[in-house]
Amino acid sequence: MSAPRDHLSTVKHVILVLSGKGGVGKSTVATQIALSLRDAGHKVGILDVDLCGPSIPKMFNVSNQDIHQCPEGWLPVFVDKEQTLGIMSISFLLDNQNDAVVWRGPKKTAMIKQFLNDVYWKDMDYLIIDTPPGTSDEHITVMENLKQYNPDGAILVTTPQAVAVGDVRRELTFCRKTRIPVIGIIENMSGFVCPHCSECTNIFSKGGGEALAKQSEVPFLGCIPLDPQLTQSLEEGQSFADKCSSSPTMAAINTLVKRLMAIDRDLP
Repeated sequence: MSAPRDHLSTVKHVILVLSGKGGVGKSTVATQIALSLRDAGHKVGILDVDLCGPSIPKMFNVSNQDIHQCPEGWLPVFVDKEQTLGIMSISFLLDNQNDAVVWRGPKKTAMIKQFLNDVYWKDMDYLIIDTPPGTSDEHITVMENLKQYNPDGAILVTTPQAVAVGDVRRELTFCRKTRIPVIGIIENMSGFVCPHCSECTNIFSKGGGEALAKQSEVPFLGCIPLDPQLTQSLEEGQSFADKCSSSPTMAAINTLVKRLMAIDRDLP
């Protein structure tokens, strides 16, 4: 029997993106973090373990790509010729992108283990793991299999509303029970950026994520305003940074990534 593969040991930084609630823009945040890290000169991978709702390939306009194998294992699907940003997702294994993944827990667990063990990331600087909402089998499997690699930790994404903040509070408890460091909390959709004048207006409440971070004694990484041009870019698989470099939303994402790169690996 062949020895288990150990591809994650070559990845310098492993970061999970979590949320307790769907629809808070977790995959959007994961995508923009990955792109900004790539634009800062790093080699980046995104592992999409949202098996029932994979959206990362769509956001990069690579949904119809096939997975290829090499002697070391599965190769990620790269979005650029320079191979500086690679993606792995269940979406690449589906015959039809509209097929539902109707799997019980054990099959999901086996698939995630295969993703974690068999994908040949080579010398990636950052691996961003986009997870499904909640604290279910998928999360437990990821946490158990990552512990030996000393991951940097988890970024928790919320929106300002109390309902979303409450779900993220439970996600925070989950991280502490599983001993995964919390890098910090992001408040997404914190205000609306007008596409005409770039003025930011609070259409929801504001400050829920920052208050939770303060209450829980974890870093607050910042607010990301809602910009319809970001949504359009993701729908079209285009770079938001290239289209809207002056957007307050892009400025917020850049500030967030700078803070992320400045965080020491040895988090408490």
